[in-house]
Amino acid sequence: MDNLFSEGLSLMAFGMGFVFVFLVLLVILTTVMSKLVAKFEPAPAPKPASKPAAAPAAAAGNDELIAVLSAAVHKYRSK
Repeated sequence: MDNLFSEGLSLMAFGMGFVFVFLVLLVILTTVMSKLVAKFEPAPAPKPASKPAAAPAAAAGNDELIAVLSAAVHKYRSK
């Protein structure tokens, strides 16, 4: 019985050690890949400035859409 218990403990230690080594390697490889991507990634292009005059024109078309959506919600809730 003592031999079986010691084999179980050694198997447990081997399994936990294998998982620990695998996770350490995974963290190391992920860190290395992250540094490689940061090194070779091109610089982001600057975003063009949006025109503030276009926003009110789009809002005018949304009035009809809002009315249609609110009518659909009202009809759905009345069922």
